[in-house]
Amino acid sequence: MKEVLSVTELTLRIKFLLESSFETFWVEGEISNLRRPGSGHIYFTLKDEKSQVRAVIFRPALKSIRFDLEDGMQVILRARLNVYEPRGEYQLIADAAEPKGLGALQKAFEQLKIRLQEEGLFDPVHKKPIPFLPRKIGVITSPSGAVIRDILTITRRRFPSIDILIAPVRVQGMEASQEIVEAIADMNAHGKADVIILARGGGSLEDLAPFNDERVARAIFNSRIPVISAVGHEIDFTIADFVADLRAPTPSAAAELVVPIRRELRDSLNDLRQRMNRCCARFVESARERTALLGERLRDPRRVIADLRLRLDDCSGRLSTALSAGIAFRKTGLQNLRAHIRLLSPALKIREKLFVLENLHKNVVAAFLRNLESLRKRLDSDMTVLDSLSPLSVLRRGYSIVRKHPEGVIIKDAAAVVPGDDVAVKLSLGGFRAKVVKIEEG
Repeated sequence: MKEVLSVTELTLRIKFLLESSFETFWVEGEISNLRRPGSGHIYFTLKDEKSQVRAVIFRPALKSIRFDLEDGMQVILRARLNVYEPRGEYQLIADAAEPKGLGALQKAFEQLKIRLQEEGLFDPVHKKPIPFLPRKIGVITSPSGAVIRDILTITRRRFPSIDILIAPVRVQGMEASQEIVEAIADMNAHGKADVIILARGGGSLEDLAPFNDERVARAIFNSRIPVISAVGHEIDFTIADFVADLRAPTPSAAAELVVPIRRELRDSLNDLRQRMNRCCARFVESARERTALLGERLRDPRRVIADLRLRLDDCSGRLSTALSAGIAFRKTGLQNLRAHIRLLSPALKIREKLFVLENLHKNVVAAFLRNLESLRKRLDSDMTVLDSLSPLSVLRRGYSIVRKHPEGVIIKDAAAVVPGDDVAVKLSLGGFRAKVVKIEEG
């Protein structure tokens, strides 16, 4: 008899074959029936004109997807195949997604633009100034295109001595974004470039996709070195243009913006030098004229010194007279104060207050002793009355308190007990337990 498989065994074999044959692959299609349950995962159907397959993107993988998935969007997924055993169905588990087609790319572009703008990445307050004359320019672009040749040609023509540091990257394709991010990081780590030009020639929206990547935008924003975005033609706009510190309409324009013409700088410096010389000459001549005028108005310093000496002698005499009068006035006032203090001496008043205080002390002590004696007599009287009313006094005269055991209820009537009941008898000194033998009527 041939081998007979259970449904579970068959499903496990299918699972092993499919999952081992399709570990990781890229697949494209249209999203439909997209659901976002409370778990945070995304479930949808990926379809084309003839077929469809279930797909899921788990919440941790969503962090790497830079746009919002929607029904009807064309996407490219990086996924692996998974067989769900309980239903015997296969599905895709995706961990990366890229928009496909012009509509999807435009949608992703608009979504990212709005999100980054709300975060403040486009705010002019974060834009860093471009240096007027950089010593070294970093260029991030393709090493084989016309862009780098144009930049080198323009910079050599305008200012040949400026150094150019080139970071070769791919500017198209899925790997381009990561290479651009790494190049910006390397430029910042190198620390020798004064400005960075991020450049690429024109192209379609798909060709410019790496410059619409969120990772590239954040790398530009976090760069300590100012970044000039020179991507595409003048009519092309990318996310990198909005985040960069300066946007140039073309790569050639970027080179012209960042590098001044050395000849014009020399002419300007010569003009400034001549103007400075003329200003200095006019200033010196004006200073000479003012010095001559002041020399004519200046008095002989010996006369000034003689006048000051006279004023000093006069002031010294007036000061000596004023000090003597002031000292005499204060001596008289001090003597008057001493006489007044003797009349107001507190010694007499202190003796009077001490006499009054002694009398008050005696009166307080006498009143306290009288009050204490009165309270002692009241206490003795109250103790006598309390002792006469105490149940213990009654017990000492031969009476007792009988309680029903174990309830502890005081027995006041013989009818409250029956023969055989236990009772507890409390005497003046101690007590005892007893049993009722007979009931006698009162």
